[in-house]
Amino acid sequence: MSFFADKQTLEDLNILGKYKPNSIFSLFNKVHTAGGEKLLQHMFEKPLDNADEINSRVSTFRYFQQHKLSFPFSSEELAVAQSYLSDSGKSSILLSVIYLTGKKILSTLIEDTHYKEIETGLRITIKVLHVCREFLKAFNDESELQKASQGPVKKLKTRLCNPDLVSLLNQAESEIISLFTFAKYDYLLRHLLRSEMNQVITEIFELDVFMAIPQVAKANSFNFPFARPNAENVLDAVQLWHPDVKKAVSNPVTLSQNQNLIFLTGANMAGKSTFMKALGINTYLAHMGFPVAAAEMNFSVKSGIYSSINVSDNLNKGYSHFYSEVIRVKTVASEVAAGRDLVVIFDELFKGTNVKDAYDATLAVTTEFVRYTNCLFIISTHIIEVGEALQLQDNNIQFLYLPTLINGKTPRYTYQLQQGISADRHGMMIIENEGILQMLEDSSPNQPYKL
Repeated sequence: MSFFADKQTLEDLNILGKYKPNSIFSLFNKVHTAGGEKLLQHMFEKPLDNADEINSRVSTFRYFQQHKLSFPFSSEELAVAQSYLSDSGKSSILLSVIYLTGKKILSTLIEDTHYKEIETGLRITIKVLHVCREFLKAFNDESELQKASQGPVKKLKTRLCNPDLVSLLNQAESEIISLFTFAKYDYLLRHLLRSEMNQVITEIFELDVFMAIPQVAKANSFNFPFARPNAENVLDAVQLWHPDVKKAVSNPVTLSQNQNLIFLTGANMAGKSTFMKALGINTYLAHMGFPVAAAEMNFSVKSGIYSSINVSDNLNKGYSHFYSEVIRVKTVASEVAAGRDLVVIFDELFKGTNVKDAYDATLAVTTEFVRYTNCLFIISTHIIEVGEALQLQDNNIQFLYLPTLINGKTPRYTYQLQQGISADRHGMMIIENEGILQMLEDSSPNQPYKL
């Protein structure tokens, strides 16, 4: 099993997508190789749900961050080596000699390129192995090597200690290789050690990822999280911000068994949705063992995350906006009621219905959700009366709001969380500032307004 996020949540938080504008994957996709990119994508699709595994991955990232090494391999040469190793060689040196001799003859008679492709693939694969061996010399200190024991370094060192590979690398220094030696090397790499060689390429791709992500962290001032056992049920972040918002304002976040729900209020444009997305994205990244947009983040591992931020109507199913919201809440409620340990994010519950129904439904759903103290919730609304009713209850709710400051008739947003419930009601002022009513008043149905 892995940490779960469904399609709606991934879209709400804009997690995946190489070509999707401002996706979190694109933010971290600074790898050099196609294989590294494929591995990175797998990590994004399969976050972890085990604290030890998360912290182990974090330790490997930290190790490469401290060493500040550059990725030494050519992506083009790795692609050639991977292609060369993808075809199995002959099952004996004799068969390899016969096969390659035939291919060499054909290459001179009818300009067959297959022999040249095999020769190039072999030479480049050997070159990659030489580069790998030189690179690994930076990790000769046993105490340092132990720190990287969970990453690709130790695995690569072990594989390159294979006596056959050591002999090959020691002998293959000359540019001139006889046909028999060529056949022997081909048999060794593509038959006898084929599985090991493919693992070497995979581990080089791992190196690509483990060296690229710390550079992303440094460039964006991200920091690595610390995972704690699920039973502790905490999420504690210092100066958390949205990782893909320039000059984003940071905020602290603390959730626990005793305060497992944040009830968030604030005016439009005050930053509620951005804050909620920031929490969701960083929770997801933390479960990947990736750096997060926070000064510090300690969190208990959960089994999944659900959000309801950009739920829309579904014309194919005949669902209105409101009914789509109801179905979404039902989906999450069924998972919560089943006992799963989740992070749940609801932005503006039931905004597709009238204010009275939205008030009643938001109050009822929030009251029920907060009882599930194994889960962590954040729920936002414009209907501040819901918060006032919830304050009368004995519950685990934190009441936070994002304020709006008024300079004359101009609203200014601090994006800084404060304790309590927002009293801001500035909708009409914004409408007036945009001149909508004045435009209509200054015109008439028979005399159109001049833009």
